Amino acid sequence: MRLFARMLLLSALAFTLLGTGTFPVAAQITHASQGQLDENALSALGKAAKKMERVRCTVTRSVLDSQKRETARHTAEVRYSKGQYRIAFSDQELISDGKTVWHWNKGANEVTVSAVGDDDMDLLNPAKLVANHQKNFKAKYIRTEDDGTVVVDMQPRSAQSYHKLRLLIDEKSGALKRIEMHKYDSSREIYTFSGHKYNLPGGDFTFDPKAHPGVEIIDMR
Repeated sequence: MRLFARMLLLSALAFTLLGTGTFPVAAQITHASQGQLDENALSALGKAAKKMERVRCTVTRSVLDSQKRETARHTAEVRYSKGQYRIAFSDQELISDGKTVWHWNKGANEVTVSAVGDDDMDLLNPAKLVANHQKNFKAKYIRTEDDGTVVVDMQPRSAQSYHKLRLLIDEKSGALKRIEMHKYDSSREIYTFSGHKYNLPGGDFTFDPKAHPGVEIIDMR
């Protein structure tokens, strides 16, 4: 689990938004005309960004190799609030108030403190990623499946470890259902979102050492 947290941090999709990761294959697909591509993509992404501003959900991260075989799966409980987040695994948490990140390893009883970077492409904070998509990505509407899921591809404008992100968004509600990271070696990382709860009261997005006597603080700032 510690490895998972590090992979999240290092892949800058470290975001962060949640089931089991399976979706039915649509029997019918509605395609938009060429002139509607940008309009439909912008509409779906705009809805998703607004819904992600303040939400609690569950995220399941699956790793698939180039043969589409699952090699890893992890689940976390996540809470986002306008640039802040709290991601809870079974034995550790990642907490951020938008300026600082606390990586709390409960088993080792230690907390690593670091500053938040300026990376708008960080999947630990998918609300920021989606909100700033026009700056960092070329977005393209792909299709709307018959269950009302809008599929949008986002190609990074600068070199990344992946060639595209595919987002699955509920057309009616704007809920972000899934993010797929497609890598150059044909492997994928899939983040599936479920159990969304919106408009929650403000949460605790800092780590208080006083509440955890004896914890070791490693400040990397």
